[in-house]
Amino acid sequence: MNWPVDKSWFLLSVIIYGFSSVHFLFLWRRGFRQDDRLNYTMLSIAFSCHTVAMVKRGFSLSRCPVNNLYEAIAFVLWTIVACYLLLGAWPRMRFLGAFASPILFGVGVFALFPELDTPGTHSDLTKGWLSFHAAVILLAYGAFGLASVAGLMYLTQEHDLKFRKVRAVFAMLPPIQRLERVIARMLAVGLVLLTIGLAVGSYNVPGRHEQFTMWDAKVIWSVLVWLIYLGLLIRHWRFAQGGRRFAWGAVVSFAFVLLTFWGTNMMSALHQ
Repeated sequence: MNWPVDKSWFLLSVIIYGFSSVHFLFLWRRGFRQDDRLNYTMLSIAFSCHTVAMVKRGFSLSRCPVNNLYEAIAFVLWTIVACYLLLGAWPRMRFLGAFASPILFGVGVFALFPELDTPGTHSDLTKGWLSFHAAVILLAYGAFGLASVAGLMYLTQEHDLKFRKVRAVFAMLPPIQRLERVIARMLAVGLVLLTIGLAVGSYNVPGRHEQFTMWDAKVIWSVLVWLIYLGLLIRHWRFAQGGRRFAWGAVVSFAFVLLTFWGTNMMSALHQ
């Protein structure tokens, strides 16, 4: 297939995410008893390839590369890996990358479907505020994604503490209290970013798009996502709703985002 150079770099990063997913199975069978340096290294290399892909796409289009489903997915995955590499500076948090690898690989393969990388209009996104609107919202989804990964790690650690106490004792996973704080902070960061992105978009889009309507599918969906995550945080902070339910909330909410993002984009006249 005669792909652009930038997409070849992205394909290379997805392949490395695949190797990282295989390594995750190895770590899981071993009970996460060894420092996850190899996985961290693989994801660092994949991140470098992913970054090259995004930079090349951006320069080739002379704009922020977030204008179709392929570019949006690539941006969200890049954000998740970037946040993980920062958290991975603490050895016990490196296993976040192992849990994230299957998600990165699966969604990355989906992003490579040719139908998702269709040319889109870009006259508006070259203007600063709308580029900022798209980028900030995708960064928010990246933060929600990392919170869901921390939620998966929390659920694994809690299960081991209940049913496999020996493995839980020797595993190098972080304590569930720390994971709960990571989930809450990543959700808070994501909600703040999403709020900023929606505010900027609502201020700038109506004047540039005659077809703008509050009943646009993407607008309704975005408000729904904002309410879901706001509700999660209110229940956690105001009503002390934490632990297993909080972790499941982070996981299920991001699964909802993943499963409905593309459909609402296709239904939205505003985002075509």
